[in-house]
Amino acid sequence: MFSVNDTRHMARALRLAARGRYTAHPNPMVGCVIARDDAAVGEGWHVRTGAGHAEVLALESAGDAAAGATAYVSLEPCSHYGRTPPCADTLIEAGVARVVAAMVDPNPKVGGSGLDKLRAAGIEVASGLLEAEARELNRAFIKRMQTGRPYVQLKVAASIDGGTAMQSGESQWITGPEARADVQRQRAAAGAILTGVGTVIADDPRLTVRGVDGLDPDRQPIRAVVDSDLRTPIGVQMLGEPGETRIYHCTDSGRDDLAERGAELVAVDDSPSGVDLGAVLDDLGKREVNLVMVEAGATLAGSLINGAHVDEFVIYQAPQLLGSETRPMFGTPNRMRLDQRVNLDIIDARKLGKDLRIIARPLRNAMD
Repeated sequence: MFSVNDTRHMARALRLAARGRYTAHPNPMVGCVIARDDAAVGEGWHVRTGAGHAEVLALESAGDAAAGATAYVSLEPCSHYGRTPPCADTLIEAGVARVVAAMVDPNPKVGGSGLDKLRAAGIEVASGLLEAEARELNRAFIKRMQTGRPYVQLKVAASIDGGTAMQSGESQWITGPEARADVQRQRAAAGAILTGVGTVIADDPRLTVRGVDGLDPDRQPIRAVVDSDLRTPIGVQMLGEPGETRIYHCTDSGRDDLAERGAELVAVDDSPSGVDLGAVLDDLGKREVNLVMVEAGATLAGSLINGAHVDEFVIYQAPQLLGSETRPMFGTPNRMRLDQRVNLDIIDARKLGKDLRIIARPLRNAMD
């Protein structure tokens, strides 16, 4: 069904799409190549919300050569008016003869209607080329479209024997500069950074993206703090940083001083362990957050794991032994039998300087 040229052009479209990793959200990452046989005549990728979509930029690049050509798009062209006009209409007006999409758009506003519109206009349509790669690229957007909740990525830095800090709380720095720079890149891809009030009090983090080239320093992920009793100190650094801070609580008392410093106080239902984390994720999903990066202590991390909220672990391990009397990575309950374990699938493992970065995802069936 698909030729070697088809595969090559779609692979290029996916590489172009990935350029929007830090800037396209909350929109999906999309790339487009306009080609005639083995030669590309135009290409584009979606840079940021409100800017031209990949198809529009690729058609502008191709000019008159787009007529009769094939458009390779990493995601089905949109068929509805959003912040920009429908890309399906633009492709029809340009006179392309064929459109190949890597996957159908999971957005229910599209969901195949873009391809249907193209077919109705007499354009040859195909989909499913390099679909697994396309789904992996936009896995966070897909989850939000399908569930209303963001993709949850839990980051932790630890020694090789699992310690995240000494008993005193001393933890800076366990990992090296290369790992810490990678954390900034991971933050830059997120729509929100989630932490707990214990971490805020102990570490006073800024939770901003720093040192990533090409980013607007004022365009920051939402800082989301789980603080059931509103214990966040008024003088914490994050309240003086650009961007939005949301503090999730389940208390009847107020904190006008936090609101005066720009924090949005969000009351949610409680749970046996404090704030209802599902309600937090629902709220962030409504805020169009595709990816949440969790940078928290063992208690919040453990609660997210126990609630089956974590989609991906990013674990930085330093070649150090801190000893058994250290703070653990996760506050999860003891498991008495092997069939109670939580198994992970390692997606990637690589060295960053002297440290090891492991990316793993839960296998929801404990025996997988």
